[in-house]
Amino acid sequence: MNRIKINLPEHFSFSTHLQIRVTDLNYGGHVGNDTVLSLLQEARQQFLQSRGYAELQVEGYGLIMADAMVEYKKEMNHLDQIKIEIVATDFDKMGFDLYYKVAVQKNGEEILAVRAKTSMMLFDYQIGKKVSMTDKIMAVLQ
Repeated sequence: MNRIKINLPEHFSFSTHLQIRVTDLNYGGHVGNDTVLSLLQEARQQFLQSRGYAELQVEGYGLIMADAMVEYKKEMNHLDQIKIEIVATDFDKMGFDLYYKVAVQKNGEEILAVRAKTSMMLFDYQIGKKVSMTDKIMAVLQ
């Protein structure tokens, strides 16, 4: 079986801490794949807010996800404290990539649980079309 391999950047520009809730668990008793995307969305929104933006408030436009890749390394369970790190990279005229590193924090250690990447595009929701990135947006997100 061929598995994806996400090569994470060395440095991340943002981090946040979350706790796994009982409602984050699936029937297997651990965090499910749908919840991982929700956790990444929460961290992404916090990242954007730290830059003065929100997913639907980026210089008059919004963001839309073009694709997502997730590489699972360790289960996450109820009450786990996790750290999610994010960095924006690979900017072009239509969007950029966000890389995520999710680690479970236990006994002073960080254990890698998830590597992920999402490609985000600038989107005008009023007309339903992609729009070009600006130099200002790129500078703010870097």
